[in-house]
Amino acid sequence: MKVKLGDYVLMVQEREVLKKVDTSKYVSTENILADRNGVKFPANTIPLSKTITTYKKDDILISNIRPYFKKIWKAEFDGPKSNDVIAFRTKDSRLLQDYLYVVLQSDNFFNYVTNTAKGTKMPRGDKKAIINYEFELPNIQLQRKISHTILVLEKKIRLNNQINDNLATLKTSIFDKLFKNVVCKIKLEKIKSHL
Repeated sequence: MKVKLGDYVLMVQEREVLKKVDTSKYVSTENILADRNGVKFPANTIPLSKTITTYKKDDILISNIRPYFKKIWKAEFDGPKSNDVIAFRTKDSRLLQDYLYVVLQSDNFFNYVTNTAKGTKMPRGDKKAIINYEFELPNIQLQRKISHTILVLEKKIRLNNQINDNLATLKTSIFDKLFKNVVCKIKLEKIKSHL
């Protein structure tokens, strides 16, 4: 059954006093990563206003600037966010939050937001158009199955990326040690040859 996003989802606009939130968890358009790669903390800049918009654990955050970069993150904790980052949350029990995440990270969704965006230099998603996005809403069991499969794959991808990062660090460390040893041996040989 096809449904409209706005009938099942809220674009959350909760605010909190800046002093009461953990600014190390601030999500902005600059630290939410392209191509569905999550968020890199901490952000480089944090606004100095009295209040700030916030997100809750499991909210789905999407950068609303240049939607073609596909910047999305399913929040792992509560925190503050930029006004240019939209927080999505289900408002109907017939739509699971995990399945919403699968829907919102799809190419179909990002293409729709990109095609309905306003502006040319720094296009922004049109929130009125976004809530009219239509998607398939299967029964809860199928939603669970689909979202579980996607989330397991994402977890494996994250783990593989961590392994790759660790291997790259290890390679650099070993190279540095070997290079230093070679340089030391060359210096020793030069010293010996002058004796």
